[in-house]
Amino acid sequence: MSADYYELLGVSRDASAEDIRKAYRKWAMKYHPDVNDAPDAAEKFKAIGEAYEVLRDPQKKAIYDRGGDPLGHGAGGPGGPGMSGFGFPGGAGAAGFDMGDLLGAMFGQQASRGPRSRVRRGQDALVRLSLTLAEASFGTTKPLKVDTAVVCPNCHGKGSADGSEPTQCGTCHGQGDVTTVQRSFLGDIRTVQPCPTCRGYGTVIEHACGECSGEGRVRSQRTINVKIPAGVTTGNRVHLDSQGEVGPGGGPAGDLYVEISVAPHNEFKRDGDNLEIVAKIPMVAAALGTEFTLKTLESEREDCKPEDREVKVSVPAGTQSGTRLTVEGRGVPRLRGPGRGDLGVTLLVQTPKNLDDSQRELLRQFATLRNETRPEASVDKARKGMFDRLKDALS
Repeated sequence: MSADYYELLGVSRDASAEDIRKAYRKWAMKYHPDVNDAPDAAEKFKAIGEAYEVLRDPQKKAIYDRGGDPLGHGAGGPGGPGMSGFGFPGGAGAAGFDMGDLLGAMFGQQASRGPRSRVRRGQDALVRLSLTLAEASFGTTKPLKVDTAVVCPNCHGKGSADGSEPTQCGTCHGQGDVTTVQRSFLGDIRTVQPCPTCRGYGTVIEHACGECSGEGRVRSQRTINVKIPAGVTTGNRVHLDSQGEVGPGGGPAGDLYVEISVAPHNEFKRDGDNLEIVAKIPMVAAALGTEFTLKTLESEREDCKPEDREVKVSVPAGTQSGTRLTVEGRGVPRLRGPGRGDLGVTLLVQTPKNLDDSQRELLRQFATLRNETRPEASVDKARKGMFDRLKDALS
């Protein structure tokens, strides 16, 4: 035992088991006689195999670190009795070393993970809910029917019929996986796979529940009340914890996401946190100035307070068609943060139609007083964009 095992593998004395495995894999693949025909390749492969045999075993590593001889070279020496031609105790498959472990180190073979549980978390679910503009703007609570998997009421998630229990799998004996051995020039290659009989569970349900066929869950439609916060809009999602699909074996339920879709309104239009509406007023009222009462969007709610059902809008004298007036704080409550948006009122000035003779004569007198009997049309560049604003409001 003249060589330094740590130096042979190129690792430090405090290297982890994973670092030691990776180092061995690197050098073993480099110096294996089947891939390296250098004269000293076999000897180096034998030496690093011996180093890995010691350092991978905590007990042998402790003996080596104290200065002892964990392989008992005094009894036979490297390559002597008890050692294979590659420096591994007992050869491939002997009690001291398994060629499957060597291949696992070289090729990343995974060890058995044991049986997996039949109980697993369920998937998340997504449903869509249509709301009116008033419901989305000011919040509401809506009953929602959802069709999801629920715990089987017959077996309560066990999956087996009454009076029976899952039994240990006879193929894997409860391990959940089976090992197959294949011969190769390097020795026995061991492959671990899920048991084909129990599918990795380690147990077999011989008498499945007739209601859920062994799944531990069934599909069912139920109704839940969903609280919608004020200020949501199309595309927003409400998250309901543990209201989704129940998992296999009656496992914990996933989450439920409710995606909001807001139906268009006949009068109001939402623009961010603002509400927009078009109000028609007579030509004379726009010229002289007036005040009118406007029914609010909140009035569509059953629990709306009387003082919130209407707002007063003051129209200054000389107001032109397309003018937008603002009523502050009467828009949509902000979804994140305090306060509300504004209510925008775009005025559409209406020209009177179906005049009688006296009304027509009064308008002629008014036109004569203002010298507008034969007016010339003009374009006011300062009012550019009025028609666009009016078109948006009407749409």
